[in-house]
Amino acid sequence: METMRAGRPGHGQQVHLVTQAQRPLSEDIRYRQRRYLIMMGVRALCFVIALVMFVNHAGWLTAIPAVAAIFLPYFAVVMANGGREPSNTRGFMEHRTNLPARRDEPPGNE
Repeated sequence: METMRAGRPGHGQQVHLVTQAQRPLSEDIRYRQRRYLIMMGVRALCFVIALVMFVNHAGWLTAIPAVAAIFLPYFAVVMANGGREPSNTRGFMEHRTNLPARRDEPPGNE
């Protein structure tokens, strides 16, 4: 079960998550920014590879990383602006208190 700290900083109070609440907006934005930056890094790498292949006269093979460098920004922007992620991996967790063990005998048969 996941736990989160709650209350004032420095206190060891823990709150158990038992809902399907969405991630905080700041965490969602950070995730989308990271994904966008990774895709832009791959684009820069494709551009460098295409440039090196062109200088070394690789012929039509140069077009493969060049095309990837051209179209990756479109996919990166679409994925970054696609909205909040619908997947919630936490799921619903039933809250169970620590009750004493139940006896399965009907009342009055003691």
